[in-house]
Amino acid sequence: MARLAFFTDLDGTLLDHESYDWSPAAGALARLKAAGLPLVLATSKTAAEVAPLREALGFAHCPAVVENGAGILPAGAETVDGADHARLVEALEAAPGRENFRNFHAMSLGELAEATGLPEEGAARARQRQFSEPGLWEGPEEGREPFLAALAASGVSARAGGRFLTLSFGRTKAQAMAELAPDLGDTIVALGDAPNDAEMLEAADIGIIIANPAHPPLPLLAGEGAGRITRSSLAGPDGWADEVSRILDLHEIPD
Repeated sequence: MARLAFFTDLDGTLLDHESYDWSPAAGALARLKAAGLPLVLATSKTAAEVAPLREALGFAHCPAVVENGAGILPAGAETVDGADHARLVEALEAAPGRENFRNFHAMSLGELAEATGLPEEGAARARQRQFSEPGLWEGPEEGREPFLAALAASGVSARAGGRFLTLSFGRTKAQAMAELAPDLGDTIVALGDAPNDAEMLEAADIGIIIANPAHPPLPLLAGEGAGRITRSSLAGPDGWADEVSRILDLHEIPD
């Protein structure tokens, strides 16, 4: 029998895009846990955000991919060392057009809570960054590419997620998944909804695009033609639960 391992995005996928509620997926999560199957959270969130959520979901025994792939939070850990953030902010401050990019640390706690939809306590955790810096591009569209090109010259890459543009020095969710997968299973299932999930979905043995009506759907991915990637009919945690349950049924995992 195949050893399944699941990698999942959070916002708009396992968590509702607006409310961050995951309760519709509780049954499927319990089924994963009962079967002893690993669930790796792969998200743009920080270690400070992920650690309590991972515990609440019941998967603190699994590693997590944080800050859009730039960091890995080991199983059971509440934080991880990261020295990239100061260098990243230095490159950001020097980039032309920087005034048009409103990053997390440029926002007050109240502004960040409003932008993310999080309570202030959650927004404070979101600002505890070690590897990356998300923000909102608020300038003219023609200025965006020169801004990103200047950052790229400093080794900084940009990834578009559900809400924010996230800057980092490199590693993607797909690359982090490739590092972790050999120790977790031989059939890798990935679920996501946004452009920063596309590489992870393509790299998995089974990819599921979760519907998210809050933003335009992902363009057709190569794996869809081969049948490796499919799309959910339901959105957010409802779609997540439906698709995970379908995969577990196909692999005859007990209900």
